[in-house]
Amino acid sequence: MKILAIGNSFSEDATHFLHDILSASGIESKVVNLYIGGCSLERHWQNIEGDRRDYQYQLNGRKTDRYVSIGEVLAEESFDAVVTHQASHDSGWKCSYEPFLGLMLDYLKERSSARIFLNETWAYETTSPHPNFMRYSRRQDLMFSALKEAYEEEAARYGLPLIRSGEAVQLIRALPAFTSGDLRITRDGFHMHFLYGRYAVALLWAAKIAGIDVKSNGFFPQEDFMPGLRTEKAVLDAVRDAVECVSQIDGLFSGL
Repeated sequence: MKILAIGNSFSEDATHFLHDILSASGIESKVVNLYIGGCSLERHWQNIEGDRRDYQYQLNGRKTDRYVSIGEVLAEESFDAVVTHQASHDSGWKCSYEPFLGLMLDYLKERSSARIFLNETWAYETTSPHPNFMRYSRRQDLMFSALKEAYEEEAARYGLPLIRSGEAVQLIRALPAFTSGDLRITRDGFHMHFLYGRYAVALLWAAKIAGIDVKSNGFFPQEDFMPGLRTEKAVLDAVRDAVECVSQIDGLFSGL
């Protein structure tokens, strides 16, 4: 299975463990993430129009020194799935999606037979220092409800399967492991925790794109993936349970 993400640091988080998770379920895969930090749908479309080689080519969750254009990558091989999303800071602003998402989809459908997925980004931590958090009055609940509504409308508009990463993150935030101490699902207030957060989102992508069974998947991130960080099996199991729930129940959240 070949998966292409056209994104930014949020897709970098989501694809870091994706190849490993798919391998553990017996699925041979090639996972490519086209990375520009903070890249919006508008910039993706501008890059397509200009055939700009501005994307770092990340392969199977690891960075490379190669820089490419979207057209170049689509021309060199066929993908089974393509995933994109809005920049996190624009995610709750409906006016920021169009006409760029529609133009991107037309372009992708002309050049690829891949199934196209829309990935729902996640809200920031309540204490996030992100400079654009003020767009949502620095309220996580407001940001989450706004982005959820925007993504659902866009997915319905184009008939796209929606990967509900933002909803999985909200559910995980409510787990005792993330409410009773210093542990947070993000590492800096908006990017995923190097182990638990990246693991959670990659699991959900694997379930929605490849149909893996979350409970039976044998991959667990270990300390050697990120020296100095500890993994706790009980926390990983709780994260898996949350992802399993979101992967099976569409529209789990009706708002906060």
